[in-house]
Amino acid sequence: MLLQDACIAFLSAVGLTTVVWLLVGGLLRSARPVIPDLLLILPLRGEALAMEADVRELRRVQGQLPGSKLILADCGLTQDARVLAQYLADREQHAELVQSKDFSLT
Repeated sequence: MLLQDACIAFLSAVGLTTVVWLLVGGLLRSARPVIPDLLLILPLRGEALAMEADVRELRRVQGQLPGSKLILADCGLTQDARVLAQYLADREQHAELVQSKDFSLT
């Protein structure tokens, strides 16, 4: 009986600790600052063979940075790669395809 009570007490303590940990983690994550003018720029050139993987990775990073925008900079893409880049920009939220000559940080 004593072993059974000890197991129940241990599992209750672990469960309570987990609940507190999740609540505090949720509160801290919701308090992340928003950086509205942060740009994540991906320069693309040629056939840009890793473009989809790079956009996927930047999208993951963008999820950690609320208010950021993904910019796909066309620095000499082939026609097929440009079509794919436009598709990816249209599919992603807060993403845009721009020509490198039209892109300015000022």
